[in-house]
Formats: sequence, C-alpha cells, structure tokens
Amino acid sequence: MMRMQGWRMVAGALLIVLLPVAGTDAREALAADQGWPQWRGPLATGAAPGADPPVAWSETRNVRWKIAIPGDGSATPIVWGDHVFVSTAVPAGDSGARDGFFRRLTRRFVGTQSPSQTLRYTVLAVDRRTGAVAWERVVREAAPHEGRHQTGSWAAPSAVTDGEVLCAFFGSAGVYCLDLEGRPLWDRDLGDMQIRMGFGEGASPALHGDSLVVNWDHQGQSFIAALDKRTGRERWRTERDEMTSWATPLVVEHDGRTQVVTNATNRVRSYDLETGELLWDGEGGTTNAIPTPVAADGIVYLTTGYRGNRLDAVRLGAAAGDITGSGAIAWSLDRDTPYVPSPLLLDGILYFTKGNNGILSAYDAGTGRLHYGPERLPGIRSLYASPVAAGGRIYIPSRDGTTVVIAAGPTFEVLSANLLDDGFDASPAVAGGELYLRGREYLYCIAAD
Repeated sequence: MMRMQGWRMVAGALLIVLLPVAGTDAREALAADQGWPQWRGPLATGAAPGADPPVAWSETRNVRWKIAIPGDGSATPIVWGDHVFVSTAVPAGDSGARDGFFRRLTRRFVGTQSPSQTLRYTVLAVDRRTGAVAWERVVREAAPHEGRHQTGSWAAPSAVTDGEVLCAFFGSAGVYCLDLEGRPLWDRDLGDMQIRMGFGEGASPALHGDSLVVNWDHQGQSFIAALDKRTGRERWRTERDEMTSWATPLVVEHDGRTQVVTNATNRVRSYDLETGELLWDGEGGTTNAIPTPVAADGIVYLTTGYRGNRLDAVRLGAAAGDITGSGAIAWSLDRDTPYVPSPLLLDGILYFTKGNNGILSAYDAGTGRLHYGPERLPGIRSLYASPVAAGGRIYIPSRDGTTVVIAAGPTFEVLSANLLDDGFDASPAVAGGELYLRGREYLYCIAAD
C-alpha cells in the first residue's frame, strides 16, 4: 500500500550520505556539520568528528533539558539542524486481541509480550536548544500483528535523514517519509514480518543518495530492497535465503562502486546499490544476527555474538564471489564479540563489548592485534546500546542507567561513570557539544551548564 502523500521518517540531509571507506579527511570534515543523521552517526561508524559533549554529568549537572517521551521506543534519536527527531509507539487503547492458554505459557517461557494495545506510531521533532516539541506526527494507528520481546519495543528501528527527507521505519507498520517540517511525502507498506520467537523487529533503513535501503529478514521470504527516497517507488528487490536478523545494512563506497553490506546468520553478503546484484558473500555469523557492520580504509567488519562468537574483517578490494576462507578475510576472531550492541570504529581501532555485558575490548582494525580487553566497565551489568565516540572519548550507556566514559586510544582508561534516573536501551546520538540519551521514559540533552 502506497500513498503518494506519504512520509516516513527520513530525517535531515546528508549532502553525501555514507562514505565510510573513501576520502577520510573529506568525509570527516563533512560529518562535523551533519549532526547525527542516522543510526550509527554521520560516518556509520559510531563516531562523531567535531563533536565534544561533556565528560561527566548527573541529574543536577550538565543536563540542558530532560523531557518525557510518550509511549515506548528504543530507536536512536537522530539530529539535524535545530532538531532532534524521535520515533515512538504510543498506546491508544485495548486492541481486543487475547492470547490463549498455550500462547500465554509460551510467552512467559520465551519472555515476549502480546500485541494487546492499539498503537499510534509517532515521529517527534524536538528543539535542540529548549527541549520543546516543535511538531508531532502520527503516521499510523494500528495494532501490531505480532508480539515483541519484553525488553524490546514496537518503535525500535531508527529514522534517517539527509536534510531533504526524514524516513521513519516501523517495520511491519510501514515506511513513512516526511519533510523536515513533518509534512507527509509518501509511505509504503512492505507486508508483515514473521519474527523468530516473536522477538519483534529492529533493523533500521540506510539512506544513500536517492535510495533508501531496507533489509527485510524474517521467517518468511526475506529480501533486501531499495526505494526511491522522493517517491517510495521500488528501484529493485533481491530475495535472500535468510532467517530473522536485526542488522541494519551498511552502505560503503570502494573503488568507484557503492555496495550494500549485510550481516546475517546464513550468509554475509554485499549488493550493488544501483542494481541489487549480489557482489560477494561468505559464511554467516551466529544465530540472531544483530550488530551493524562498520567500515573504514577498505575493510568492513562484521560481528555476531549469540550462542557463539564471530568477527570477520573483510578486504573490500579482494572480495568477490564466495569469500569463505579466502584471502579477502584480513583477520577474524572467535571470542568476546557483541550480541546486541554494534561495534565502534575510530582512528584505526575497533571497540566492542562482550555479549550484552559491560566488558570492553579494543583491537587494531588493520591487523587484529589486541590493544586491551576484555576489561570490565564500572557500574554496567547489562547493555543493549552501542558505544559512540566524540571528543577523543567513548560513551557507553547501560540498561541500568549508568553511562561510562573512557578515553579513546590503545590504553584502557575510565574517565567517568554517570548515573541518571532512567535506563538506556537506545544508542546515544552526539552532535556539537551535546549528547542525547533516549531512556525508557525520558530524552536527555547532556550539555555543559
């Protein structure tokens, strides 16, 4: 179903959207002015060049504003211009759906919740300076077709923007593209996902040039597709032999070709952005593939960490056909890799946590040599959020409400551990002198007093 009125949350403009492999100086200069336009930041690496938020804060120090966000969501906020854009799912009443006895028993066993509420799928624009809501757009009101994990949400995918369009993705509830004033441009219904164990949806879209790339891995017929960002028209669709994954696709440019790299359980794959043609593939990761790949200097890093550990560093210049066991693998690792959080790539060092635990390792991105780790982060027991970097520091929020700040570089050094009155599943966003933390109840703007 497609309404040419449409919309979806495509947030803020990237004049050049993702250049994580080519032209380091040029892309970092560009990224310094782009805020945080997508799930893993302006470079798709988790780093924000030019940003410099505070090192320490509390409920009474270095909090510019704190606002309650209605509903439920674990999507990362995105930042463009004067606004922070947030996706959320707001309960609007009882849906009338009821589980039978065996379904209730199953949900208790696997830790899922039933879709008992009708939801208003909503996009908010928040003023960066004051925290006031500039506009609010309900893109759809409907009951989810299936449940979610009790630690998940029905607004988990993050929005993306390039300054022209703001694309918000709610998975089975649709893709909605808006302008930056909240006016609908188009929307697209891609069907209903059948998620493994009913754990809920989570992969975010990627925006590059005029294409919005959506990865649709589930227990039915999986596919990856590119939509025209201005009209929602499908440019191409390629079927995938995959089970459910929650990994956001990564767009990279290398040797004049733009690729879409995907992380998954059966196979890792790369596609031509223009045509959807498969360029290369290799042995997949562990079950429940979640972390988003990162790339720099001609190497892409793919990690998984559920019921096993896997990290492969793939040389894009050597990747062709089936790369399993080939020289395209620069180095690999079979321990201490992340389950839910994605890795961080900064200045030639790859940082990642072990499973969903507050345990951090750092490796030389080119050689795979261990710099340090696994090192325990103080005050963190469990985390889903991915680490981000700014100002020569790394910020790691936790489900317990503590955000640990460490020094970037080859030596492990804790700078601060900052506790707030909320827990954080959403990954942070960084822009200028500000750190944005989206909790279960509140959105915080951390900035110098």
